[in-house]
Amino acid sequence: MKPSKSLFSLGAAGLAFAGQLNAVAEVGEAFSVLVFSKTTGYRHASITNGIAAVRALGTQHGFKVEASEDSSVFTSTNLARYEAVVFLSVTGEVLKPAEKEAFRSYIVGGGGLAAIHGAVFGPLACEEKWRWYGELFCCAFTNHSQIVPATIVIEDTTSPSTAGLPALWKRVDEWYNFAGTPRGCAHVLARVDESTYVGGKMGDDHPIAWCRRFGQGRMWYTALGHTESSFDEPLMRQHILGGILTATRRAPTDFAPNAVRASEKPRAAESLPAKP
Repeated sequence: MKPSKSLFSLGAAGLAFAGQLNAVAEVGEAFSVLVFSKTTGYRHASITNGIAAVRALGTQHGFKVEASEDSSVFTSTNLARYEAVVFLSVTGEVLKPAEKEAFRSYIVGGGGLAAIHGAVFGPLACEEKWRWYGELFCCAFTNHSQIVPATIVIEDTTSPSTAGLPALWKRVDEWYNFAGTPRGCAHVLARVDESTYVGGKMGDDHPIAWCRRFGQGRMWYTALGHTESSFDEPLMRQHILGGILTATRRAPTDFAPNAVRASEKPRAAESLPAKP
């Protein structure tokens, strides 16, 4: 499987990531991922764009992509077909009890989850009543800023989803606030600099992307991806591709939890917004 060069025509940063992907590309056979985007809460307009982006990445990099909004696909037999499930801005209560158990067993037994934007645990986000899902994320969504420019600080420059990104990555998005911190539980990959925008509620340590092991499985999450245009950005696609490689065990990844920073004391969140 040979990676496409088109995605990585980004100068030295892109070439560095392309070199890393070349090393990964020789490992094993082609794999399959399931993109799940069911919503019973707020529905992001960017879901259609996100599915198209993951499909394009699959075509470019030799993995199969299936997409569904039918939760009945969450059976042990069917999930075994995929190396990872991509939760693409999934919101609300989307899985029935038996489907939840099949998904939990899949992750604990060695499956992967790559979760994007609204798929995080929390009120008005995804599966806020499912305690296990909350444990998987290590924190909970509370509210968000307006869609504004901000600067992301890359903390891990070697992880598949952040390697080759600018050390200070400036982009426009809707910036999530969280109750608690994934530090101490997960490996933080990037944080958003609250001094660069209005609406941050977590202080000077505001994780925005992280990964962790859970049982034998792996999870990766990015809070980015609210806008439709996000999924046309080459760097954002690079970020998502790295997340899929992390979740599928196709690239070396550091999952060691970070120490909790002394300054990481989230301020009280404002009242919840009408959507995640």
